[in-house]
Amino acid sequence: MEERSEERNKRNRLLRLRPVLRWVLRLRSSPRAIAGGLGVGMFIAFTPTVGIQIILAIIAATICNVNRPAAIAPVWITNPVTIAPIYTFNYWLGAFVWPGPPLGEVKTMFVNLGLALTHLSFWDMKEAVLAMMQIGMEILIPLCIGSCAVGIVLGLITYVLSLRLLSFFFKRRAEKRLLNNPSPRQH
Repeated sequence: MEERSEERNKRNRLLRLRPVLRWVLRLRSSPRAIAGGLGVGMFIAFTPTVGIQIILAIIAATICNVNRPAAIAPVWITNPVTIAPIYTFNYWLGAFVWPGPPLGEVKTMFVNLGLALTHLSFWDMKEAVLAMMQIGMEILIPLCIGSCAVGIVLGLITYVLSLRLLSFFFKRRAEKRLLNNPSPRQH
């Protein structure tokens, strides 16, 4: 009985991703450009740049010549609810390279930062950036190191997986169009 419930939960989670997948497939761009946008956006999502992530995603996508809307979508991964676990992990990873304050203190600070950001509106970018800047260099340096490492790895994984999936879906769509609309033979 528990297995069926677990299967239903997995299926429901996948169904929630369906609208996102449809949106991505409707983007007017090549699979490589869309996958590049998703990869760039995933990298930006894991950097400690809350408040300006969308702007950074647009700039980075433009510089890399990849799909800008696809680059914006992943930055929503980092939000007031997810900041504490994401940034705590990134800090923990970066602290192996650049030691900083104890993890417990930093985790509490990230939880408080997430709570503070929940009270800001979407357009309060300046306040979000100022809140991030107040965490101090002793935390910011290991956080940036860990964030870049996690962002690079997840950005590359996102690029490779999405390129494969998008190439498959675009190829399948093209084959369906050929089957439904065969061009007349020319003599």
